[in-house]
Amino acid sequence: MASRASSEVPAPGFSVPIPSLPKLGRTWYERGTLYWLSRARTTVAMLLVMAMFGFFALGLYSGVRDELPPTARLVWDGVQVVASAVTLVWGWVSQRRGHREALLHPPSPGETLRAKRDHNRRVPGRIALGRGLVLIAAPVMPAFAAWIVGWLAAWLTVREYPSEVGARRWLEEHATAP
Repeated sequence: MASRASSEVPAPGFSVPIPSLPKLGRTWYERGTLYWLSRARTTVAMLLVMAMFGFFALGLYSGVRDELPPTARLVWDGVQVVASAVTLVWGWVSQRRGHREALLHPPSPGETLRAKRDHNRRVPGRIALGRGLVLIAAPVMPAFAAWIVGWLAAWLTVREYPSEVGARRWLEEHATAP
């Protein structure tokens, strides 16, 4: 009989193996160095994405802005500054509310994996659709980019992801006394 792989050895006090979560693997259980390195890697990647998206949004906006007369340009820039500040806060608040709701009803490890698979299947179609919408949204791209930055910044600064809470609860439900 073959021995179990180290990744399938149950955690102390549990009769089932620790479930693996997308992007975190099994590091979420102990929250050690590998866990925090994974979170840091995600944070750095998302900061780069936010910077590139912001640069892209401002570049697209400047193309529209340059076509406006000087007075309209000044007014529209003021509108964009105010709209961007509002949408930055709106993105942060909406993510935090969604996170709070997700913590009340966290997904099981199986649901997390299914959601990740479904998301990966949907992405290419959304990218193709998004290209056309970006051109239409060019005049308000700074505000849209600010919402995305607010949402991602709030997502990156949570203490624990709902998938971790769900996996922890699932593990506790399936625990048996040794």
